[in-house]
Amino acid sequence: MSKFGPEYVRAIAPYQAGKPIAEVAREFGLDEATIVKLASNENPFGLPESSRAAMLEAAADLGRYPDANGFELKTALSQRYDVPLEWITLGNGSNDILEIAAHAFVQKGEAVVYSQYSFAVYALATQGVGGRAIVVPSLDYGHDLDAMAAAIDADTRLVYVANPNNPTGTFIPAAQVEAFLQKVPANVVVVLDEAYNEYLAPEHQFESSAWVRKYPNLIVSRTFSKAYGLAGLRVGFAIAQPEVTDLMNRIRQPFNVNSLAQAAAIAALNDKEFLAKGAQNNAEGYKQMIAAFEELKLEYVPSFGNFVLVKVGNDDQAGARVNTALLKQGVIVRPVGAYGLPQWLRISIGLPQENAAFIEALKRALSTESASARG
Repeated sequence: MSKFGPEYVRAIAPYQAGKPIAEVAREFGLDEATIVKLASNENPFGLPESSRAAMLEAAADLGRYPDANGFELKTALSQRYDVPLEWITLGNGSNDILEIAAHAFVQKGEAVVYSQYSFAVYALATQGVGGRAIVVPSLDYGHDLDAMAAAIDADTRLVYVANPNNPTGTFIPAAQVEAFLQKVPANVVVVLDEAYNEYLAPEHQFESSAWVRKYPNLIVSRTFSKAYGLAGLRVGFAIAQPEVTDLMNRIRQPFNVNSLAQAAAIAALNDKEFLAKGAQNNAEGYKQMIAAFEELKLEYVPSFGNFVLVKVGNDDQAGARVNTALLKQGVIVRPVGAYGLPQWLRISIGLPQENAAFIEALKRALSTESASARG
């Protein structure tokens, strides 16, 4: 066995992304055009036309390096969230922000607190810096904030909170989040990961960036990969007070957000019509999904994101079997056995016809499962 690198790096299990359409087509001999991908919580409408136009204009200057400081994008974000420019850190997707935070604030052996069934990158970022993970048992598949606050010890330097949470879709109301922030020691940084915030119904939305003024140890993390439809361009950002952003920018790679991505993000940020269309499709698609799950008498976790976690069997191979059966029918979803949920699948909400194709494929897969169990 190789002995290169630290033991804590060799212990990392690499992140497994959702299967690409081309890979499934090759593996199962399918036509790419017939495959439905509901695996990676992508926006089913894809790239906004406003972003496409902005990218075409920006392409004329691709012989130059991007603006390393992202002045125009930061200006747009500053205006949108009513925070000073120097409170913003840009990331190569919000995944980059999560890892920058670990590198900036955690030394080897120090602790990071996060919830069971929360985003896999929290564990990977912790391992990547040789940190000590404190994984707090979930409460109804979501965050137990009281237990997380109690778990913070003298060596804790960072806490990750996902709201809504991926892969379970759970949501923490604003009052509970702020009560938690009040309990966290001032020397412990909290990353509030809000990758799915734009999918919240109006009655659940709150502007967490305002909390940054009250809590100097708070980082609010957002992304353009989901509701804004820019997953392939990788644009994320963080809002925090200057003492925090200064450290993050010392760690951040130069030019981590390319010129096309910056241009596309500015356009998308101001494209309210695109955002509204996506939110409406998501709300209607969620109803379509859970109606099917209830008809099939399947347990699911009520979701506040653009995906639903559904239980497809009772043994620890159920998720893998049903996932394979769906792949053979040209439907890609996300198995979550790596999260400790081997009986479940996470389904992204797509266009109405994509959701319908998944539902029919799921019915066939479960029918085969039932026949096998009887046989």
